[in-house]
Amino acid sequence: MKAVQIRSFGSPDGMAVVDVPAPAPAAGQVLIANEAIGVGGVDVLIRNGALASYGFTEGHVPGSEVAGTVTAVGPDVDPVWVGRRVWAFTGTGGGYVEQAAVSVAQVRPIPRELSAADAVTVGSSVVVAHFALAHAHFAAGESVLVRGAAGGLGINTVQLAARAGAATVAVTTSSAERGERLRALGATHVLDRSGKGDADAPSHYDVIVDVVAGPYLPSFFDRLAPNGRMVTIGLLGGPPPADFGMTMMGAFQRSLSFATFSADTVPAADQQAVQAEQFAAAVRGELVSVVHEALPLEDAAQAHRKMDAGEVFGRIVLTP
Repeated sequence: MKAVQIRSFGSPDGMAVVDVPAPAPAAGQVLIANEAIGVGGVDVLIRNGALASYGFTEGHVPGSEVAGTVTAVGPDVDPVWVGRRVWAFTGTGGGYVEQAAVSVAQVRPIPRELSAADAVTVGSSVVVAHFALAHAHFAAGESVLVRGAAGGLGINTVQLAARAGAATVAVTTSSAERGERLRALGATHVLDRSGKGDADAPSHYDVIVDVVAGPYLPSFFDRLAPNGRMVTIGLLGGPPPADFGMTMMGAFQRSLSFATFSADTVPAADQQAVQAEQFAAAVRGELVSVVHEALPLEDAAQAHRKMDAGEVFGRIVLTP
């Protein structure tokens, strides 16, 4: 089968399409014929070497979520799975393939009416968005700022906050055109990447959900209201400065809070319940799946070039 490997870390040119043996499902696994593969921000960070300290090696196959049809099961897995359309989480890699062998514990049925592309676009990002808002103790009537809102995590956070009754949903993004698209999804104010550019926007927010991190993260502590909470869910801009917490300490009397959030800390049953709920919401049209573009699996490097250039609004999907 076809697979995409990282032959050398750095630019997308280090990715290659190779032929590898098709997998057979082991105990506890199902085999999925992929119809859609999500291209995520973590794939880019792994490919460009930003996460080298986590032990990724040459030959790594990126991709963390896929959707398709189960074609076979391992010896101890209920055969009822065969023929079912599913979404699956492959972990920190293994998704950029024509067929994926995945633990059945990481497989979720998807509604008949939901496309595979929509499943990998909503899939993991809506789970992170839901629990990130919960981690921030967000409540209806509060103001929210989503920093770096044009990707899958940001778009779903905007939609969920708006649906949950946020008084304000401000976003930072790179262009007015993206801002208008985010307004259509529930944003009420559009700011530039520095957090400025809308005179009518609130000066402070109860909750900031940050997808970017990077060197300018500390400046956003100044945008938190008293008792405000910032939760970082991504590192698209790289890590923050080593002393970033000193800015928050300088505002000690405002009782600010900072946290990171990973869905790895959420029990699988809770994730599954939220995912099923949001898949159903997508079918009803209450949650919009934003697919930037569908590209053939062989064009994975081109997908990463688009990600590096900041061209993507929503998610790129690869199709085997």
